[in-house]
Order: sequence, then structure tokens, then C-alpha cells
Amino acid sequence: MFGTLSDELEVKAPASEAWKVYGTLLLADVVRQQLPDVLDKIDVLEGDGGPGTKLKLTFPPDNKLMSYSKEQFVVVDDQKMMKVAEVFEGGYLNLGFTLYRVTFQVLPSLNDESSCTTKCILDYELKEDAAENASLINIQPFTAIMKAAANYLETGNATSTTTTNN
Repeated sequence: MFGTLSDELEVKAPASEAWKVYGTLLLADVVRQQLPDVLDKIDVLEGDGGPGTKLKLTFPPDNKLMSYSKEQFVVVDDQKMMKVAEVFEGGYLNLGFTLYRVTFQVLPSLNDESSCTTKCILDYELKEDAAENASLINIQPFTAIMKAAANYLETGNATSTTTTNN
């Protein structure tokens, strides 16, 4: 069983500035700081934010579905302003999913250089015997991530950020 969910958000910041967040590890820092109820900890296992970068996402203790997941950036395209990450261990893969892929893209506004649109696409596939787990899929955490990034961009990047490396 295969499915796709998506959402978009208008951002009052130039696309080039938004891509500085989405196209780097800065997005992980913004999420960790602004959304502690979504992610408890983000560790960079390997890489510098480009293709091949691996992260370990640790979820808050009250998340009963999963304690962690590991993801890899399979695409980081500066021209298209698009980042694609796939879970390769833990998380939804432990719940019968064979694919859990998140794509973030920054789309320049055609008539206003001072704004852009951020888009998230969530693609998933799961085994037939786990089809009931499709109801667990929700775009809302990624909408919250886009809102946190928009807040970071629209408030002048007021909060300092650092990423944990292991």
C-alpha cells in the first residue's frame, strides 16, 4: 500500500533565505529548539547536511509509537531548493512500513521576491499485513516544522542554534 500526503505554507522571507534553513542542518536545530514536543533530540551521525547525511531523531518519552528513527538525506538539490530524507532504521519501519520519505521544497514567489512557499510531501509504503497502520500517518508534524521554520525566518533568526554531533 502506497500513499502520499502534502502541505504548503506561505513564508514572508525570500526563497534564498528559506533555503539556507531547509538546505542545511539549521532546520534540525530550529525543530529541536522550537518543537520539543515533536523531537527530543537530533544527532548528526554522519555528514555535513548534504546528500548522504545521516541523522538520528529521538522522540519525546511520551511518544508511545516509537522512540527513535534514523534518516538519510538522499537528495539535497540547491538548484531546485529541495531536500529528500528517507528513514532507514526505526520509526515507522518498525511498524510495517517499507518506505517513509519526506521531501521539503522551497518555491520562490513569482511576483514577490520577499516571500516564498515551503512545501512538504510525505510518501510512504507499507506491507499489506500492516495496512491498518496507514492511519498512523499524519502530515501535521511536518506542517509544524514548516511553521517553526517560518517563525524563525520571519522573526529575524533571533534564537541561536547548535547541532549535536556524534
